[in-house]
Amino acid sequence: MPAIVIVGAQWGDEGKGKATDQLGESVDYCVRYQGGNNAGHTIVVGGEKYALHLLPSGVLTPDCIPVIGNGVVVDVAVLLEEMKGLADRGIDTSRLLVSANAHLVGGYHATVDKVSERFLGKSKIGTTGRGIGPAYADKINRLGVRVGDLFEEKILRDKLEGALDQKNHLLVKVYNRRAVDIDEVLLEFKGYAEALRPYVADTSLVVNQALDAGETVVFEGAQATLLDVDHGTYPFVTSSNPIAGGACVGAGVGPTRIDRVVGVIKAYTTRVGSGPFPTELLDEDGDRLREDGAEFGTTTGRERRCGWYDAVVARFAARVNGLTDLFLTKLDILDRWERIPVCVGYEIGGVRHDEMPMTQTEFHHAKPVYEFFDGWMHDISGAREFTDLPPNAQAYVRALEQMSGTPFCGIGVGPGRDQSIPLRDLL
Repeated sequence: MPAIVIVGAQWGDEGKGKATDQLGESVDYCVRYQGGNNAGHTIVVGGEKYALHLLPSGVLTPDCIPVIGNGVVVDVAVLLEEMKGLADRGIDTSRLLVSANAHLVGGYHATVDKVSERFLGKSKIGTTGRGIGPAYADKINRLGVRVGDLFEEKILRDKLEGALDQKNHLLVKVYNRRAVDIDEVLLEFKGYAEALRPYVADTSLVVNQALDAGETVVFEGAQATLLDVDHGTYPFVTSSNPIAGGACVGAGVGPTRIDRVVGVIKAYTTRVGSGPFPTELLDEDGDRLREDGAEFGTTTGRERRCGWYDAVVARFAARVNGLTDLFLTKLDILDRWERIPVCVGYEIGGVRHDEMPMTQTEFHHAKPVYEFFDGWMHDISGAREFTDLPPNAQAYVRALEQMSGTPFCGIGVGPGRDQSIPLRDLL
């Protein structure tokens, strides 16, 4: 059975749970491999809406084992609250496994995040202020605290002293803020130890053993390709590697274990936060897409910036992820448009570009080159086969598929788990 990576092919919020849903109850393990509670998945099951921030979407599938891999940064308070919220709604979270090597997000990370963003002023990145970037910075600077450290008080104190010595100088001398009390943080972290202990495991070992046994494992990223710290629209990116290659690092599996890479892409485009966005609509059309698509952040509630489908971005995502499939979501949001533009290239300084520009400056000045497609003006939310779609909708999908250079494996036509059209099997 396969190992499948599911990754966002735009700037996030593409509806990655849809691709996971197509696998149904065939998934044995669902592994989150990067990010923190700065992202969210909204999943609708049986008319019930679930907003997940740290837990993998597989937690909603009976018998699937949800795994938080070593590449995730974990705010334990948020994780425990999320687990309790699901338990209160009758969802069993007892199968969860958390990597002992995952790094912890503390309140001091959120403090540094917020004051740093304010300090940047107009140059701010547009973070969620939840401390994710500073937690990853500590990891790279070798000042991080990991889940396994919660169970060794002396090691925990030593690591916190190292992390907070630097930050307190920054907070007091640069930002004119109060120093963080190490004893308060130590007490907070120690309080998490017993609550988290039953779930902590060597998740790399567990996942590799599952693959050896022929079980189906889905690797699930947060954020998306163009928010990748190496390959995204830097510096307006996240602090980790959402691209498919990040699954190997963030879950502790070798690249030869991956069988398929499924990109998830909207029938239009959105992004949150600052940074270039060639097809963004700063007019009534953008407002209409936002309202029709309910484009507000799962984690923050922030309005998402909206624009038309960008085939240049799709081709770029296919290249850097090695996509084997694309899953198209939210096609139904375009039901009421008489004419639908699609970006097929960029014009930069009078020169046509059909691939992603090499530099940030070029991308910032990119102007979309559009082709236009006739809309279908018909409610497609009840479609369950490709032939159920109106001819113009079928033509739009096939055109996007051809432009993007990757076969489509499915289409989302509504928020519900059953509102999908499979085009080819993922297993």
